[in-house]
Amino acid sequence: MNHEKIHLRQQLELLVVVFYLIYITEFLIRYYQYGTWQLAYKNISFEREAYANERDRGYLKQRSFWQFLKYIRSHNVSVK
Repeated sequence: MNHEKIHLRQQLELLVVVFYLIYITEFLIRYYQYGTWQLAYKNISFEREAYANERDRGYLKQRSFWQFLKYIRSHNVSVK
């Protein structure tokens, strides 16, 4: 549930439409980069932020504006 609340905050920050444009664009870039949809999905910055903080119930209270930018990097997240 917290994972989805993080996505809602991301969407509000980017006025929903921009969120989805970036999400889809980043997915396509990651798919080209990693070659599988699972790795592409896990490496989208929005997903990385949500997965990294989904267990922290206080995360949204202290989260900085556009915090997802911290998660845009080239490090690979593996599929478990």
